[in-house]
Amino acid sequence: MHHTHSPTAFQRAVQAGEFLITAEVAPPKGGDPAHMIQMAATLKGRVHAVNITDGSRAVLRMSSLMASVILLQNGIEPICQVACRDRNRISLQADLMGAHALGIRNILALTGDPVKAGDHPDAKAVFDLEAVRLLQLIRKMNQGVDCNEKPLTDGALDLFVGAAVDPQCKSWSGLQSRFERKIEAGAQFFQSQLITDFERLEKFMDTIAAGYKKPILAGIFLLKSAKNAQFINRCVPGVNIPQHIIDRLAKAKDPLEEGMKIAAEQVQIARQLCQGVHMMAVKREDAIAPILDLAGVAPVNQLVSK
Repeated sequence: MHHTHSPTAFQRAVQAGEFLITAEVAPPKGGDPAHMIQMAATLKGRVHAVNITDGSRAVLRMSSLMASVILLQNGIEPICQVACRDRNRISLQADLMGAHALGIRNILALTGDPVKAGDHPDAKAVFDLEAVRLLQLIRKMNQGVDCNEKPLTDGALDLFVGAAVDPQCKSWSGLQSRFERKIEAGAQFFQSQLITDFERLEKFMDTIAAGYKKPILAGIFLLKSAKNAQFINRCVPGVNIPQHIIDRLAKAKDPLEEGMKIAAEQVQIARQLCQGVHMMAVKREDAIAPILDLAGVAPVNQLVSK
């Protein structure tokens, strides 16, 4: 059915049951990818793959697909995020075929943040599909047909696809049904929103995720200051950074260093609970390797297997 290709480094690490480390990098705003490449390069040898966001918070950036290709050209394995907000099913399928042809294999299927949240609030939102239906679509394309079951005459895709999960979601039954629907639709791994409540993560792992044997990567977010933490609480839906962490940052002589310590402690907690961490350090991706050092996480096998 498939023309065979060797699995990606990230896919091999998933299958081998390794402790998975991914990190998030934003695409450029503008035509010059130099800064993104420089940030992603600091992660070489420290993460299994680098997520490229797709209009995160509905804020304009370069296409995640194009930016992922640029990372691949620079020897860094991407996980290309694909959100449903801006494209209909024709465009999504067109982009996924292109991604496959250009060597992108890892996809994170997302519904996407609402347009109103972003920097173009008057833009028209599409949302032809949402994450579960996008996963179902990718599964079809991996089987060699389009979303109407018509054959892909120039070859099936071979995409390794994951989804998002939010263990801190208020509704436990909603969390469970959505997680299970994503698994049924073909999600092979899950990256979580930033986690602050690790007891909640542990409960999610024990009561919902345990039976499914799909890796969950806990979102670990670098807070740069108390002000940064308060901004996150105000502007990022569903996130509540506890007061004791905000106080720690406020009291610290060097808040960034304190934020790195907090993130490292969280990596160590996550290691006990789940199969990976997804590191987010907005505009300070160069801090991720030092955080992993603080947490005692060894370098991973090199990113791109030549």
